[in-house]
Amino acid sequence: MALLEIDELTRRFGGIIAVDRVSMRVEAGEVRAVIGPNGAGKSTLFNLITGVVKASDGSVRFDGTMLSGMSPYSICQHGISRTFQITALFPEMTARENARLAAQARHVRRWQPYGGSTVFGDAARRGDAALERLGLTHVAHRPAGLLSHGDQRLLEVAMALAQQPRLLLLDEPTQGLSVEETAQAVDTLATLLADRAMTVLLVEHDMEVVFRLAHMITVLHRGAVIADGEPDAVRADAEVQRAYLGGLA
Repeated sequence: MALLEIDELTRRFGGIIAVDRVSMRVEAGEVRAVIGPNGAGKSTLFNLITGVVKASDGSVRFDGTMLSGMSPYSICQHGISRTFQITALFPEMTARENARLAAQARHVRRWQPYGGSTVFGDAARRGDAALERLGLTHVAHRPAGLLSHGDQRLLEVAMALAQQPRLLLLDEPTQGLSVEETAQAVDTLATLLADRAMTVLLVEHDMEVVFRLAHMITVLHRGAVIADGEPDAVRADAEVQRAYLGGLA
């Protein structure tokens, strides 16, 4: 059984079909990219998986559990974390505080008045470990709003990692980065994902990033899947070239 199973997932906004009967199987340890032109339904698909948007039809299962109809909070508690296309941080809090708060949000006793020091200590340790994995220890005590854009993008990944997810959704992690920042971010992500200990869904427009990180690629066009497979096969697909890759193999 696949870790993530999506069956005939559909979302309509009035007369617009944003996601059109999408089916997908993602195995544990897999890094799968979801690509497609603007408006293809990629971010809507992420919102459906994480419960931000409710499906019109179809279902999402995670490790055998039906997620459809659950709140975003409950889905996070099941082990799914995400980043956003537009960075979502607490700008006046330090990087360390952002990471600790994210870790605390997943803790089973996160808001209980007794045993608080244990909860906070555990969250701080997990947050610090996530910052170290993303190479952000040197900026841990700086306000998040004062970090470079590249470090802010990595901090959001660290916040997601601090929740110790089994499935991580990365929505345009290199958006707005310079060439140098993109190369550094991709190196960091490649190292992070090398042991296949975590399953990842990645939305990304930069094809060099996609072909370096992804084991499998799903291509969306007008809300529907037009190709699904290993990177070389997707790159050579004629319909993908017409719809997205500009006719270049």
